[in-house]
Amino acid sequence: MKKTFLLLFLICIFGCDKDDKPSNPIDQLPPATQTGAGTFGCLVNGVPFVDNSGFFNCFYQLVDGEYYFGITAKSKILNLRQINIGSLKKTLIINEDISLNNYVDNEFYAEISYENQSIGAWTTSTADGILRVQKFDFEENIISATFNFTIFDEFGYKYEITQGRFDSHFTQ
Repeated sequence: MKKTFLLLFLICIFGCDKDDKPSNPIDQLPPATQTGAGTFGCLVNGVPFVDNSGFFNCFYQLVDGEYYFGITAKSKILNLRQINIGSLKKTLIINEDISLNNYVDNEFYAEISYENQSIGAWTTSTADGILRVQKFDFEENIISATFNFTIFDEFGYKYEITQGRFDSHFTQ
């Protein structure tokens, strides 16, 4: 009995993985669901950026006859603190690629904000960026989408946001 216990103990010490985090960064992202799970995740230059709090701001609101969409997630990786995706005076489209362009009227955009800085960086019409809404339920207030985009900061540093996904309730 002591030999069996000792053998199992040694196997566990030398053979068990002490790190519960998956080694593949994609596996650290929340699953792509469509239930209003309150999740947001993506890879930023290959590093997982995840907000599973369910408390991030997500809205789709009609103001003066125009729709505004926005979702903001927070996490701390690299020197980033939050990622925003939204639209100004633009209606959401389901199951089509929506270009993430400039932060101007009649466009969708993405933004990243940095730790300890009041400025951020925005997508532009010259950088790649796509938002694809898979579910938009106006009665249950659920929106689920995938996204990816590239942003250059004011110093020319490139942020590649890939494998993005969110599943959230939104306010109207």
